[in-house]
Amino acid sequence: MNKRKLILIIPYLLFFSCEKAVVKEKKQIESVQYNDFYGTEFFKEVQLSGIFEDSKTFVDCTPIRPLAEIISEYQASRGEKSFVLADFVNENFKLPQTVQREFVTDTTQNMYSHITGLWPLLTREKDNAFNNGSLIPLPHQYVVPGGRFREIYYWDSYFTMLGLMANDQLDLATQMLDNFAFMIDSLGFIPNGNRAYYLGRSQPPFFAFMVDLIAGKNRDLFLKYQPQLIKEYDFWMKGAEQLSDSSPANNRTVLLETGEVLNRYYDKYTNPRPESFREDYKLAQSQAGKRNETEMYRHLRAGAESGWDYSSRWLADSKSMNTIQTADIIPVDLNALLYFLELKIAQSYNWQGNKDTADIYLGKAEQRKNAINSILWSEKAGTYMDYNYRDFSHTGIISMAMAYPLFVQIAPKDKARKVLNNMTEHLMMPGGLVTTTNETGQQWDYPNAWAPLQWIGMQAYFNYGKAEEGVDLINRWLSLNRKVYNQTGKMMEKYNVVDTTLQAGGGEYPLQDGFGWTNGVALAMKQILERKEKAISSQPPN
Repeated sequence: MNKRKLILIIPYLLFFSCEKAVVKEKKQIESVQYNDFYGTEFFKEVQLSGIFEDSKTFVDCTPIRPLAEIISEYQASRGEKSFVLADFVNENFKLPQTVQREFVTDTTQNMYSHITGLWPLLTREKDNAFNNGSLIPLPHQYVVPGGRFREIYYWDSYFTMLGLMANDQLDLATQMLDNFAFMIDSLGFIPNGNRAYYLGRSQPPFFAFMVDLIAGKNRDLFLKYQPQLIKEYDFWMKGAEQLSDSSPANNRTVLLETGEVLNRYYDKYTNPRPESFREDYKLAQSQAGKRNETEMYRHLRAGAESGWDYSSRWLADSKSMNTIQTADIIPVDLNALLYFLELKIAQSYNWQGNKDTADIYLGKAEQRKNAINSILWSEKAGTYMDYNYRDFSHTGIISMAMAYPLFVQIAPKDKARKVLNNMTEHLMMPGGLVTTTNETGQQWDYPNAWAPLQWIGMQAYFNYGKAEEGVDLINRWLSLNRKVYNQTGKMMEKYNVVDTTLQAGGGEYPLQDGFGWTNGVALAMKQILERKEKAISSQPPN
């Protein structure tokens, strides 16, 4: 590779003031542009070599000298008999550590005390400068999930923040919100996480929920984030004005045959995900001559943006990754979240006294609500369901995505009743709500369950008058959390809710512990139970 090509400017490398959460200056830093580095033969050889069991390890390594020099030396020495790739990597890169390192659980603590004690371990101080690695520096403190996840993650953080608020850590939760506002301002969107290899994609848009959580009815504070709410919306709607019958999809927007514009998950890059390079590359190679390689990479990346990486929701045959088709699907959850974003933007304009612009966004929200209740509703299945815009049909996958329209309260009562019946009949298991009914070996499928979806499901029950079922769900989930904690001393990323004697499995990496959003949801659910018990005890006797 031409050495000059490697010496490029990275636009997101910023330095910050020690006192203020603002960009001090955008310096032109001479370094390797990571997207180019991920396309080098050196990177490919390392990721396919098996030196690291987890593909994410290498992308989290920090080079100890300029990458251009490392590449140049690699090219010069790789043909020598004495060259050993693993030794070369170890000589030129500093390996990352897992978040927990040598942490040992205090077994005398209950689960909730353990979680409270974990916050300092999972909290990262503000990043004062770029460290020459893939980490995108942030100006405020933030909480990472744990294990191999050493950086902040977008949709994880909302559920983590719920727990911080329940733990009276408003300041830390606010700092996390301010980091996301910063990324919207400096990058134009919130990436999957604050790493260079995530710059092609975002994650489920929970920023409006974060603002609502922190600001609530405080108008001045809420309006502070109005510019970022609008920029986030513009990111998801980019390209909508170019849609046509002959070109119905552009970026994350899709023009449907009925004339509505809804959204999909997408990624602007069409190469293997750097953090899962080996997995993506081998999958694409296995389909050589059968499927377009770059098309497969886009679908894989879009699946990662969904947060459900991976699930039968994105598979044409509902079982094999060979048939992944994420970017062809209009997801229920994404569009429900964007409805809420439109609603909150309208609210912000309304609070400013700008009724005309508020009405514009209210109109957008109403149009999306109507589209979700028509196009994304399957009368046959009696539930909300993802829609393949190329096939003009529902995917047929029963999943917890069905709860999102109830979560944002746009489901009519008759539809809500059917959804809740579906959830209870098909997805409720001894340990909580299973993610889908399909057992594929993918981690976002049966028998696994995840904390954020328990929260979404719980709110769906509460929002439509099924408080008893909502409390039952809380008790099932927290009971499983406590059981696993008592056995292992850990809070897990995901759980097997079907056979609660077994741990969850599947996916591209081993089961992770820590764990940010599990901790957050557990504390927030505990708080709900305590409030309900207090309300009952305060009622006068009959």
